[in-house]
Amino acid sequence: MKKLINDPRAVVDESVEGFGLAHADIVTVSAEPKYITRKDAPVAGKVGLVSGGGSGHEPLHGGFVGLGMLDAAVPGAVFTSPTPDQIIPATLAVNSGAGVVHIVKNYTGDVLNFETAAEMAEAEGVQVRTVLVNDDVAVEDSLYTAGRRGVGGTVLVEKIAGAAAERGDDLDAVAALGDRVNQNVRSMGVALSACTVPHAGVPSFDLEENEIEIGIGIHGEPGRHRIPMENADGITDRLLEPILSDLGVASGDKVLLFVNGMGGTPQSELYIVYRRAAQVLAEKGITVERSLVGNYITSLEMQGCSITVLRLDDELTSLWDAPVHTAALRWGI
Repeated sequence: MKKLINDPRAVVDESVEGFGLAHADIVTVSAEPKYITRKDAPVAGKVGLVSGGGSGHEPLHGGFVGLGMLDAAVPGAVFTSPTPDQIIPATLAVNSGAGVVHIVKNYTGDVLNFETAAEMAEAEGVQVRTVLVNDDVAVEDSLYTAGRRGVGGTVLVEKIAGAAAERGDDLDAVAALGDRVNQNVRSMGVALSACTVPHAGVPSFDLEENEIEIGIGIHGEPGRHRIPMENADGITDRLLEPILSDLGVASGDKVLLFVNGMGGTPQSELYIVYRRAAQVLAEKGITVERSLVGNYITSLEMQGCSITVLRLDDELTSLWDAPVHTAALRWGI
């Protein structure tokens, strides 16, 4: 496996440093401990939003730091939770006195470390609320988590909660909106190939040339089942059916449809998946009000994609449309 790296042990440090240089108009990078804040943090009177997790999922989370989304992101080592020693100063750095919301993907390490950091920040006088994202319908349990994993829905939680904080909602209201998004969003993914963690140097799992893994996790965790390769429409149907069934959307509902690349899939193929998913939703009388297609929560260079569906109402749609200016998402500015 060839990778554009220097030292496998320096991948995250050098990547975050480069990110900070490339987007110095939007973010500030703290090198030790490692975290990223929006350039104007803390914003007076505004609830701060902090998220984070293992690196290797770029642009999540650093790419979503900026106006209308996150105030800080805390990157761990590749596929490894950040530590409380990183999360605490990031939380303090974005606290303006209005409190801070932690947006946490449901992986055991992330949950425990953000929990510890929240307790310590509270001891420093900062009010903290936590939104736990667990939108993956593929599994109930995995090697990384108790309960469902947090995957593509994380991007939508961060955007909508970020817009609520930007418009001036208070701490409890921002957290409640994050929870509302999580309750109304479901995701499922597929891998056509494995990813290779830099320090390991070998693929994280083995797939035969004619095999795909349905229900894969963003860290290369095994999925629901392994099946022979199918065409794009067949794979899309396999992902979408359990999402719609679990979410309980029905004719007349309005949704946001998000097709996410896992890092190694061309945009053209993602639009083929989107095309089929949109067709299925239309046949069921479900209106696609908003869409997002691209690589937003990846798994290094894994080939594959995930589908995320969010049930919308007028308020969630308005917050999705609200201005955002980050490295990875920007509109309305």
